[in-house]
Amino acid sequence: MGIRLKIIMNPSSGREQGRLNVEEVLSYLLNLGRLERADISYTAKRFDARDFAMNLDESQYDYLMAVGGDGTVNEVISGLQMGHKKIPLAIYTAGTVNDFAYSIGMPQLPSDFARMLLNPEFIKADCGKVEDCYFLNVLAGGVMTNVPYSVPSQLKTNLGPAAYWLSALKEMPTLNETMNLTFITEEKTYNVSDAMVFLIANSRSVGGFRKLMSLAELNDGLLDVLVLSKIEPGDIFPLLGRIVMGEHIMDDNVTYFQTSYVSIVNNGSKSLVLDIDGEEGPELPQCVECIKDAVTLIVPKTEG
Repeated sequence: MGIRLKIIMNPSSGREQGRLNVEEVLSYLLNLGRLERADISYTAKRFDARDFAMNLDESQYDYLMAVGGDGTVNEVISGLQMGHKKIPLAIYTAGTVNDFAYSIGMPQLPSDFARMLLNPEFIKADCGKVEDCYFLNVLAGGVMTNVPYSVPSQLKTNLGPAAYWLSALKEMPTLNETMNLTFITEEKTYNVSDAMVFLIANSRSVGGFRKLMSLAELNDGLLDVLVLSKIEPGDIFPLLGRIVMGEHIMDDNVTYFQTSYVSIVNNGSKSLVLDIDGEEGPELPQCVECIKDAVTLIVPKTEG
């Protein structure tokens, strides 16, 4: 008996390579006689992926496949949570930045991805929640965190990662700006009066730095919080080296802690909008919580 597959795809992600990859995955399964059904829903605007997932009829499918970047995956996760869906999810990276998929070792080749679907391993993963928004990878605020959602979709399609660098140049004047923030958890209160950026994540890889959240685990019931205070120019490159090695969390300019719930207060006069997996989120103040074992992911079977 073949696999019944529902696919939610952002057709413009990854310079439209995602569409070609999906065609190869389906061809591989068909050639083996292991595909019973495959229905594809293409996104055309924001929240399409969320609505497709939220209204999914789980009885019709074995697996859900999300094809796109971190923003597409974020919407699918939000839709699954809002619709109380429990269908296993496979993530095929096709976007400009794909931190979460990298962190769980998702296959890149269509043939490998198809083999994973035929011989899957299932794991539980937590997700974060703020208001009615959910995130599988990262929530951020501060310097340059608006770059991902301020880059036009067509520019990302045409230029790939270069689009982010071009947009980041516009934000260079803000590097001297800081935030006065308070992070309140059940265990401790953290006051950071000169914060440049803060990140709340569920996986170790964020922004292309593979060990940025060096203590993060997918299903420990905790979110990892990192706050970077204002740093002198001469300290930037040494800190980057420590980040690459995963040895930065004890740095004097870094505040790092784990928690299942955190309330964030903006003590400054300027409003602060959050970034949620590359999409524009709500303004501070906000409460962020970890939803334990929120989603079932399909991952490659562990060898041995």
